[in-house]
Amino acid sequence: MDDLLAARYQMALSLGFHIIFACIGMVMPFFMAVSHYKFLKTGNLQYKNLTVAWSRGVAILFATGAVSGTMLSFELGLLWPEFMKHAGPIFGMPFSLEGTAFFIEAIALGMFLYGWNKFNKWFHWVTGLIVGISGLASGILVVAANAWMNSPAGFDFINGEYLNIDPIKAMFNDAWFNQALHMTLAAFVATGFAVAGIHALLILKKQNTAFHLKAVKISLTFAAIAAILQPISGDLSAKDIAKRQPAKLAAMEAHFHTQEKAPLIIGGIPDEKNESVSFAIKIPGALSFLAHGDFNAEVTGLDKIPADERPPVSITHYAFQIMVGIGVFLMLTGIIFLTDLWKKSGILQRRWFLILLVISTPLGFIAVEAGWVVTEVGRQPWIIHGIMKTADALTPMPGITYSFIVFCAVYFSLSIMVFWLLYRQIKMIPVLYDKS
Repeated sequence: MDDLLAARYQMALSLGFHIIFACIGMVMPFFMAVSHYKFLKTGNLQYKNLTVAWSRGVAILFATGAVSGTMLSFELGLLWPEFMKHAGPIFGMPFSLEGTAFFIEAIALGMFLYGWNKFNKWFHWVTGLIVGISGLASGILVVAANAWMNSPAGFDFINGEYLNIDPIKAMFNDAWFNQALHMTLAAFVATGFAVAGIHALLILKKQNTAFHLKAVKISLTFAAIAAILQPISGDLSAKDIAKRQPAKLAAMEAHFHTQEKAPLIIGGIPDEKNESVSFAIKIPGALSFLAHGDFNAEVTGLDKIPADERPPVSITHYAFQIMVGIGVFLMLTGIIFLTDLWKKSGILQRRWFLILLVISTPLGFIAVEAGWVVTEVGRQPWIIHGIMKTADALTPMPGITYSFIVFCAVYFSLSIMVFWLLYRQIKMIPVLYDKS
């Protein structure tokens, strides 16, 4: 493993680890706000106990996310100093604003956790809502910075120099809205199905079903709506990528040859050497329509991309297929649930649907991870698309392989600790929170 590969693996590990906690931090406070509101309006103590149970889990995950997010920030400077030297002054604004949002989130979370019976009840509820708003803002600001790497803006690149810097234009680049929307919906889908799946498991174990049914209804309502909206967001993103990053779209679809009426490829095994795809289902013209809104439109293939600027095809294609496949599955599950809410057929009382929710528990986060693989690997070999290659941003410091191994050990240890703490918290639920 050379230093470049080790540095990329380390960043991938850090991002893949942190993104789970970022998603939960963006979403869970809104679940808590709904549950808390229901308690304030109805006086039903099960809603209060549910809010408390969720908030304690969020506290555990928030602490871990703060640690992993801080490590990720340091890694940008340590592993990619050339990138930060030039890019820092341009897209530093969303990062600085993200820091502000993080501090607001931390303060509001502390007030919410320790404010029971100390604040006015509605002020206390507002502090919980602020946790969610600031967490959501924090996630969107980080995504805006990443979007800048995919769609550089806010500067003029002249003779190797970055001139006429405009941080506002950099932050609100052409990619930020689509990426932020897609990531926000993905966070609600992943977190909502994960929470619903855990409570569905406890229902199957017949541990105070009334308590856990309330949790499933709140989390799954958010998740189902987001899952249904996600394909719309995906379509907007695909059309945007087709214009700005045709190489990424070609890698996502394993589209080797530029052609009109380009087929949409489902599944398949890409052969990059022979520029072909085996065992795939091909829908004629569908890729042209998805990319350009015209079944006859020409879609740029990898044959028009210089060989040294082509992203890895196989991993990008597989990750994209996993993301889309899981997204479709969760969308259909969400439609079933929302249809039941309308018809009131009692689907949450049916064992097969509860088992389906348990199976869905990790799927949203797997899709999120796959989506980030598509975003980051599909941009290669660029760290700033079309401006700076990843290899040119790498630190000259040797021994990054050892750093990668150390980080693997750190994240593995953190994972075990978080899993144990959450498992302990879930086991305490029947004892502390199930009583009405």
